[in-house]
Amino acid sequence: MSKIEIDKQSGCCFGVSKAISKAEEELQKGGTLYCLGDIVHNHLEVERLAKMGLITIDHEQFKELKNARVLLRAHGEPPSTYEIAKQNNIEIIDASCPVVLGLQKRIKRKYSTKLSEDGQIVIYGKIGHAEVNGLLGQTDESAIIIEKKEDIDSLDFSRDISLFSQTTKPLDGFMEIGEMIKARMQEGANFEIFDTICRQVSNRVPNIKEFAASHDIIFFIAGAKSSNGKVLFAECKNVNPNSYFINSPDEIDESLIGKNVTVGICGATSTPMWQMEAVAKNIAKAGASLQIEKAAF
Repeated sequence: MSKIEIDKQSGCCFGVSKAISKAEEELQKGGTLYCLGDIVHNHLEVERLAKMGLITIDHEQFKELKNARVLLRAHGEPPSTYEIAKQNNIEIIDASCPVVLGLQKRIKRKYSTKLSEDGQIVIYGKIGHAEVNGLLGQTDESAIIIEKKEDIDSLDFSRDISLFSQTTKPLDGFMEIGEMIKARMQEGANFEIFDTICRQVSNRVPNIKEFAASHDIIFFIAGAKSSNGKVLFAECKNVNPNSYFINSPDEIDESLIGKNVTVGICGATSTPMWQMEAVAKNIAKAGASLQIEKAAF
C-alpha cells in the first residue's frame, strides 16, 4: 500500500503566519481593509483572504488613499510608506516580520555611520523584491543590490563595504559572496559582513533535502511568485528527480503516482498548511490504496 506524508516543517514561517492572522483578525472587525501588495506570494491564499474582504492595492493606489486602514505585510516597508500614511490619515496595521524590522534598523544605523565615512552598504538580495525595497529605503535608495557573484564587479573595493542579506536568501550563497568581496578588498578599506539570514527559513534547506530523499515522489506546492519556493523546490529536485512543482492542489498528475510508493508533500515559507493538506486529500481521492500519514496532520 502506498502512503502520503506531509512535511511537518514546511508551511508558513512565523512572519507570514503572523501577517495572515492579523489580516483575519482585522477583517473580523468589519469595515474596509486594504493590504499593500499581495499579503503573501501565494495566489490561493490571496484569493481566500480576498473572499473575506481583504483588498490588495499597489503603492500608486496607496498614495491616493485617505482616511483608510492599510495592512503592511511581513516583507516590511521603507520609511516613505509611513510618511505617506501620516500625510493621508491612513491607519497602519503593521504586520511586518520582527526579523525584517530588526534588519531594517541595523541597516539604517550602519547607513547613518557610513554616510559620513563614504562607505558602501551592500545587500545580497533580489532586485525589486518587497523586502529589499524596504531595506533600500533605510539608505535613501543608495545601497547596492547584489543578486549574483558577477554583480560584485560594480563595487569599489578601495572604499569600506558593509554587507547585509535579504532574510530569505540561501546562507551558502551569501557566505560565498562575502568571501569573494573580502578577497578583493584593497589596503586601507574595511569589510564587514552581517549574517542577517533568517534561520527559520535557511534551516529548512537541510530538512527539505532529507524529506525529499526519503520519498519516491515529491509534490511541492507554492505560489509562482515565491522566491523561497523556487529555492526550496530546487533543493528537492537536486536530491529527488521525481519532484514536481505545483501552484494548486488541483494540478496533481495522477499518472505520476504508481503503486506501493511513498508520496511526500512539502511547500515554501509562504505555503499555508491547508494547501498541503488539500494536495494530500486530492491524491488520496485519486487512489483508494493511498494512505495518508496520520502524523502529518
